[in-house]
Amino acid sequence: MQTQNMYELAERLKQLREKKKAAEQQLKDIHAEIAQTEYQLSMQMAETETQNFTRAGTMFALTTKIRASAVAGRKEELYAALKENGCGDLVYETVNANSLSAFVKEQIAENQDTVPEWLSGLVHVYEQTAVSVRQSAK
Repeated sequence: MQTQNMYELAERLKQLREKKKAAEQQLKDIHAEIAQTEYQLSMQMAETETQNFTRAGTMFALTTKIRASAVAGRKEELYAALKENGCGDLVYETVNANSLSAFVKEQIAENQDTVPEWLSGLVHVYEQTAVSVRQSAK
């Protein structure tokens, strides 16, 4: 009886993960279609010099935003320049959560299964149990 329930839960988990994957792909496709349609509409509005219009109770307005990102390979130089020019509050130091987890796991393994003293109180360590699902070899 318990084994049957376990198999049913396993099948349900597999189905939900497949459904999630399909939904993520569908969302990705929708985002691409939105971007293409928005581009076409903005080009047509620009060509006809239409700043905005209302259709079926919805207003569509042509807007321009300035976006900026660091030049490839010069991020540290940008951060230094921002700090030197009084804009250091724009700079945030971050550590990737997966990288930190891998590093802490390695440190624990090298320190007799305990968090090294210099990390103690600085990181929250916990175990997360999950079910791995893979296609089995036949």
